[in-house]
Amino acid sequence: MTSPFSGMNPYLENPLFWAEIHNLLIVAIFRKLNPQLRPKYKAAIEKRVYQTTDEDSLLVGVADVAVQNTQKTSSPQKAATAVTTPSVEVVTVDVTMPETIKETYLEVRDVITQEVITVIEILSPKNKRSGEGRNAYIKKRLQILGSSTNLVEIDLLRDGKPIQQVPNNIQSDYRILISRASNRPKADLYAFNLPNPIPSYFLPLRDNDPEPLLDIQILINEIYDEGNYDLVIDYTQEPIPPLSQENAAWVSEILKQQGLR
Repeated sequence: MTSPFSGMNPYLENPLFWAEIHNLLIVAIFRKLNPQLRPKYKAAIEKRVYQTTDEDSLLVGVADVAVQNTQKTSSPQKAATAVTTPSVEVVTVDVTMPETIKETYLEVRDVITQEVITVIEILSPKNKRSGEGRNAYIKKRLQILGSSTNLVEIDLLRDGKPIQQVPNNIQSDYRILISRASNRPKADLYAFNLPNPIPSYFLPLRDNDPEPLLDIQILINEIYDEGNYDLVIDYTQEPIPPLSQENAAWVSEILKQQGLR
């Protein structure tokens, strides 16, 4: 079954699915680009690793504090004197542990020199929330923007604070940023909403080199089909994260038209 939406499927943003969608989309772009990039360039999958102890960290222990054992001790009784000591309660508590995060991204490199020509990033939920995930990404982003490397930043998540603000207070659910090193500080921003198809764009390379067209919409649809996501998505329920009132009405109408509600 194909996705019922002509653009981004909001149900794929569910944290239960997104980590897999993120990695599958990275691989899909990798497979799509490499035949078009040869013989001068090659796409490579890279990994950013960091630790975080923010509000999304893993916890070790039980969810609730529980009384594990109660030990009562008393002093030896002395003649005609009873001494009672307070009981000591041993409880199990949650200990915040550092969580190791691994985020994949793509680099397009010159085959001969191994110079990184373009970086392609797909934002994760941690990139869009305050904490180490956002800090690590912002640091890497600033390094790219201060170099001669092109940046493609794909944001297909409604939740969280956008990395790139849209001018004139334009509201958008999703964004794709194309920052060509030769045009900075100017960049092209595709700001689009849930009812819109995901825009296609030309991947920036070195000046005067032919640029392959990348159609994320086709790749997302293929991932949905190949991953059998129709078998695990319950379209009678509202998506996670929740939709705006306007988007919720639009989604409900689309699903009713297709007999999914």
